Amino acid sequence: MFERLGRRLNALATRVPGGDAPVPDADPLPRYVAPLPDWLEEFGLRLLWPIVLVNLAGTAFGFWYYRFQLAGTPAVAWPVVPDSPLATLFIALSLAAWRLDVDRPWLHALAFFGCIKLGAWTPFVQLVVNGQGTTPTWLYQFLIWSHAAMVVQAFLIQRYAEFPVGAVAVALAWYGLNDLVDYFVPVVGDPHHTLLAAELVDGRIDHSVAAHDTAAAAAVLLTMCCVFLALATRARRLRLRAE
Repeated sequence: MFERLGRRLNALATRVPGGDAPVPDADPLPRYVAPLPDWLEEFGLRLLWPIVLVNLAGTAFGFWYYRFQLAGTPAVAWPVVPDSPLATLFIALSLAAWRLDVDRPWLHALAFFGCIKLGAWTPFVQLVVNGQGTTPTWLYQFLIWSHAAMVVQAFLIQRYAEFPVGAVAVALAWYGLNDLVDYFVPVVGDPHHTLLAAELVDGRIDHSVAAHDTAAAAAVLLTMCCVFLALATRARRLRLRAE
């Protein structure tokens, strides 16, 4: 049933501008590495330009969302504050670069890491650490589901990215640095992670509470998962080519 639906959706997607462009065949990767069905990967890549535009809009919204935190952060630390907007910018650029035949393996790795890490971290923090609190229901739901969609779109990158070790090292260096300055050794002042409502104690942010450690552990664990997924994809492809 799903395969039939997928074929119909992909046939419709070819009518979208750029939707009839060639899509690379899927490699037989194990599901624990590439969880999306082949038809969904193809559908996403056929809707590439609309997805690029949605991610650019999400980037703009994300910078607006971080406006108060950026205003209270020294400019030297700004690059490590708006994590999710940078992740959506990375994947917009990655998809566009691939479609325009621009080879940027490091960009693909950054996009893959960013969308999985921030896409999974945010719903976890909202559901387990923060709770809804005073956040409007529409915004709370939007934060959860829009970030969950980031995880899904990250796996589109596997269809075209090779994940060479150097590119994975770039992504690990960037997101490892983010973990370091977000939770452990800030560039200046306080840790630079996204403000957590659960850290608000008596009207001030308290990084000594358990919520800080929980969010930090989730971030580090997700960075490790991204390294595994990227290198597992690389190893499986090399094995397939050697057979």
